[in-house]
Amino acid sequence: MSKEAQARIKINKLLESAGWRFFDDAAGPANIVLEPKVKLTQLQVDAFGADFESSSKGFVDFLLLDAQGFPLVVLEAKAESKNPLVGKEQARKYAKSQNCRFVILSNGNLHYLWDLQHGNPHVITAFPAPHSIKGYSQFNPDPARLISEDVPHDYIARTQMPGYDLEAGWKDESQRDAFTQKNRLRFMRQYQQRAAHAIQLAIKDGKTRFLFEMATGTGKTLTSAAVIKLFLRTGNARRVLFLVDRLELEDQANKAFVALLKNDYKSAIYKENRDEWRKAEIVVTTVQSLLFNAKFKQFSPTDFDLVISDEAHRSIGGNARAVFEYFVGYKLGLTATPKDYIKKFDAAKPTTKDPREAERRLLLDTYRTFGCESGEPTYRYSLLDGVRDGFLINPVVVDARTEVTTQLLSDQGYAVVVMNEAAEGEQSSAQRFKQKNFEKRFFSEPTNRLFCETLLQHGLRDPISAEFGKTVVFAVSQAHAAKLTQILNDLADKAYPGRYQSDFAVQVTSSVTDAQQFTINFTNNNLLGSANGLPAYKTSKARVCVTVGMMTTGYDCPDLLNLALMRPVFSPSDFVQIKGRGTRKHDFREQLQDEALKAQVQAPHKTAYKLFDFFASCEYFEEKFNYDEVLKLPRPGAGTPAGTGAEGSDGAGEGQGGNTGGTEDGRYYHTAPDAITAQEETQIGFQGMKIDRMFFEKFEDTVKANPIVAQQVNDAQWDQAIDYITTELFDKPNEYFNLDKLRRAAGVDRRLGLREILEKAFGFITGFKSKDELLEEEFEKFLLDQQNATGFSADSTASAVQAMKYYFKAYATDHHLREIIEAGHLTSLNVYPAFGMSDFKAVPLAWRTRIPEYVKDYVPLNQFM
Repeated sequence: MSKEAQARIKINKLLESAGWRFFDDAAGPANIVLEPKVKLTQLQVDAFGADFESSSKGFVDFLLLDAQGFPLVVLEAKAESKNPLVGKEQARKYAKSQNCRFVILSNGNLHYLWDLQHGNPHVITAFPAPHSIKGYSQFNPDPARLISEDVPHDYIARTQMPGYDLEAGWKDESQRDAFTQKNRLRFMRQYQQRAAHAIQLAIKDGKTRFLFEMATGTGKTLTSAAVIKLFLRTGNARRVLFLVDRLELEDQANKAFVALLKNDYKSAIYKENRDEWRKAEIVVTTVQSLLFNAKFKQFSPTDFDLVISDEAHRSIGGNARAVFEYFVGYKLGLTATPKDYIKKFDAAKPTTKDPREAERRLLLDTYRTFGCESGEPTYRYSLLDGVRDGFLINPVVVDARTEVTTQLLSDQGYAVVVMNEAAEGEQSSAQRFKQKNFEKRFFSEPTNRLFCETLLQHGLRDPISAEFGKTVVFAVSQAHAAKLTQILNDLADKAYPGRYQSDFAVQVTSSVTDAQQFTINFTNNNLLGSANGLPAYKTSKARVCVTVGMMTTGYDCPDLLNLALMRPVFSPSDFVQIKGRGTRKHDFREQLQDEALKAQVQAPHKTAYKLFDFFASCEYFEEKFNYDEVLKLPRPGAGTPAGTGAEGSDGAGEGQGGNTGGTEDGRYYHTAPDAITAQEETQIGFQGMKIDRMFFEKFEDTVKANPIVAQQVNDAQWDQAIDYITTELFDKPNEYFNLDKLRRAAGVDRRLGLREILEKAFGFITGFKSKDELLEEEFEKFLLDQQNATGFSADSTASAVQAMKYYFKAYATDHHLREIIEAGHLTSLNVYPAFGMSDFKAVPLAWRTRIPEYVKDYVPLNQFM
């Protein structure tokens, strides 16, 4: 098939999938017209051999019409070997002659959308739908107005209450604080104003992607609201998409936008407004909702003019990247995780198994996605900035490691090294434990009790009621959380007889009914009751929430006084999030209903919080904390924790019968000669055998029926779900599920991860992509990422996209080729069958090194093994 025909077929499919029609049908009249002088009979839509590059003008234009039959878009089609941009000026002339504002340039592999009134062509991955491009045609952004817009400290308050400064309650300074609190007016801090100004400066420099690196507790949602208002108010966005990665954050963000912007703009959660989301200017959704059955493709790429990704390093990772990159327009990423946390990794060895490498890739990918390749975000406001300016609190780290946990985090990876005591004259040996072994192998009752006793003895007390301060404990697993909760309640019952009745500590994990509501009640100081000691003082009766991962990202409880890491932390971003739960300041008098009592409180402000670190995590992540308090704990008991090896089985099988013939003991023995009557060979395809598919389907049914896994997946707690399945469901006698078996049963020509298997089981993806499909997707990301790179738009580059793609795929999948390229032994390509010297020379010079660098940094190679 000719390259021209291949390109044409791809373009036709893209048009049809976007809702354009070559012929009249039930959906409406045809809205695709071919260029005058080119007859449809010459270029049959389904023809495989038509050479549309040989037409009289050397190209073929598609004219796309609106519902009234007026020209709307010119589509300039080029052969696969041609740069789509070479026809740019000719397409412009044709578009102007047809009074069209929009041009699509495509060679079947690389596509550009060009708004002739605004800027340059932008790479797209799908063609816009007719209704969407029609609405987009009525959109006339004015970047100059956005750049010049003033963003004062009351930018949000003016939306909440436009004339607030004319109200008597505001004019009277003695009533101003009460007036502000009653009307919940929000005023921007200077650093939040600087963030909005940073976007204005970036747009002035021609940028369309931005990244805010702001510490937990610095008001990213308020800052986002100001940015949203900035774009909507100046007419530079019609609609904004706000992406989060967890259900509770979806509701939390929507409520915040309603409270802050409802007088000017409507905010809606997509899944609750599937038929009316277009009526809202702000649409909030989880990435998982759009991934489910590829729902994001129900939108057009032009439906949102600003896409904001909350916790960007999480919400654009993996398959979610496809959602984020699908939409054109401005992109803003928010993250609390500074890239500085990625330390001690060896950049020269990207294949290392150190889990920090995965985290490094996520953060590097995040910075690159938002146009910050240099490692400098558009705007940064760190925890240390917040502490210095008096808005946040640094922790008092209680370094309370035990003998078992002392060497948790080694340079070789995340592992616990436990030295076994050796007999005299023998060398000691080391055991290395992975996460799933922690609870089984050494979390004994004495160790757990030691952790809890240390917390209760040294934790901060509530300054009003003097009882134990509100605390969140992070456990290894749900089973571990249950154990810790029981121990804490037991200790509290002895320390405070009759006061709590087992309500002192509460397990808050996905297996507990109403766990999400528990987190809300804990924040609102009514978890299992309130006002324990003082009737006028509202504070939660439950003092400790024991969780695994539910209360990490986005959980806001400013009166927390203690955090306890009773598990190791495996990623810098998780560590930042957990630590960030305690950094917010708080005035405890806000919870007092008695004015006379307020005046008696000596120390009403939260000036510190304690972070109990039982696993040396702070030291590991090298944060510059003051280790204000180091506790020397008693050694937890002599001896080495016992292992938990698998129970043995005799494995005896039935004997084989002798060659005696006849029937014996009810069994038949055959002794006569036998022969093959027929022979047929069948290659099992990627779909696998029926028994394989049944095994895979049984696993899917098992995990979907498991309430713990279902809740964890629903809450986007992927790490916890994977750990639970690995520990509790794998290698059990009933089915002996394990990852290797599931990979084989899935019948895919590449390596699957457990998260991807779960995504399919729960419907987030409809099936597994083949190796080539995944490579196509990765190359598509590469093109999107590189579109602003120097030289990318040059003819010599874009016309070689096919050669670049072949090189990209070969380098990602062939470790021998990688070794040749990295060693510089290019002469070996003369005799290398998979990728020869001619293939290499077809790749433009600059991209021969740029592609390997990108693949090593941003493409997880283990999925192609």
